[in-house]
Amino acid sequence: GPIFSDFFRSTGGEEQEKTTKELLEALKIIEEQALGDKKFFGGNAINLVDISYGMIAYWFKIMEEVIGVNVLEPNTLPRLCQWAQNFMEVPVIKENIPEGHKVLAYLRHIRQKLHLEHLNK
Repeated sequence: GPIFSDFFRSTGGEEQEKTTKELLEALKIIEEQALGDKKFFGGNAINLVDISYGMIAYWFKIMEEVIGVNVLEPNTLPRLCQWAQNFMEVPVIKENIPEGHKVLAYLRHIRQKLHLEHLNK
């Protein structure tokens, strides 16, 4: 959603602090109200909600690496981190995710392009 996009587009300083804080608040709501104490959003097995939030488990961790800011951490979002780990261990997910180094290179390229556009405004 837009909050992830804002986080990815943030250029540092106050803007990045603000988007990081907003994102953390949104992830806490997801953790508390949607995930709760379940292994997956669907209970003991993945469902459509897990699939739709799957980008948090995979893409988002790489996005954090590109930006240099960690939001999805066990000390702040323990259940969501555990869910991400559980999700990534599901065989059908594990077998079908793209290679991390390719996603990392892609996201670095996109972020660099966004920063150049931002500088040229």
